[in-house]
Amino acid sequence: MKLFEKTLSEQPIFKGRIIRVHVDEVELENGSTSKREVVEHPGGVCAAVLTEKNELLFVRQFRYPYQKVLLELPAGKLEPGEDPLEAMKREQREETGTRSDQYHFLGNIYPTPGYCGEIIRLWACRACGQRGSLSLDEDEFIEVQPIPIEQAVEMVMANEIPDAKTQIGVLKTARLLQEGKL
Repeated sequence: MKLFEKTLSEQPIFKGRIIRVHVDEVELENGSTSKREVVEHPGGVCAAVLTEKNELLFVRQFRYPYQKVLLELPAGKLEPGEDPLEAMKREQREETGTRSDQYHFLGNIYPTPGYCGEIIRLWACRACGQRGSLSLDEDEFIEVQPIPIEQAVEMVMANEIPDAKTQIGVLKTARLLQEGKL
């Protein structure tokens, strides 16, 4: 089959709490072989939560690999067997203290398809009711920051928000809002 690589063998390298790493030998479409380094990840979810004032609820969080605080839309990892929509609702409640009555699926993104199998599922929603308290994991520290959606789009276009899932979530949510669908 054209553009397909057949897995011949898999060599486990590392199994951690979140990821698994292996090196595979693959057969290419021309019959030769090559190696592929693969990171398996359970996947994640992301919520673009819009307030009644058309502000998106962002979280500021220290991200260890970059050694800096990033501005992101609320997101989290899928637990084994967890429904992605239910996981997104959980993350929304935990990280913003909000809930919603209606969700708009924005699609799946593949953040790093060259070596990682992670898929992030994106949704947009309107927060309803009062914001409750946050319910963070023991090792999670965040600050919630509402930003008007127009300003968030400008920040994405000015490269002030480097996180890919956040860029896509902001732009797709802005488009839904512009089209009167949110």
